[in-house]
Amino acid sequence: MLFAVRFTDRADRGAVRQRFMAAHLDWLDRHESVVKAAGSLRVALDQPPIGGLWLVDADSAEGVESLLRTDPFWIEGLRADYEILHWSKAFANRVAAI
Repeated sequence: MLFAVRFTDRADRGAVRQRFMAAHLDWLDRHESVVKAAGSLRVALDQPPIGGLWLVDADSAEGVESLLRTDPFWIEGLRADYEILHWSKAFANRVAAI
């Protein structure tokens, strides 16, 4: 199943993002078979991130939740909250180069 995961970051934890970015990227790389796309969300390009978005291919929402709780950004307290949504991809046969 496909899921979209939207994260909201704690506004006062920008230093956590910087400090654990390498570990977070390594974690994403190790889970590339599940987390198909990931990136930060910003109000404007010149603004700091306010959260993140993942597109995930997993068996269940519970599996996604278990996985995200092993991400260094979650463990180190950057994330304030998240929502896991079922994603119904239009044009299932199309591949998007991101």
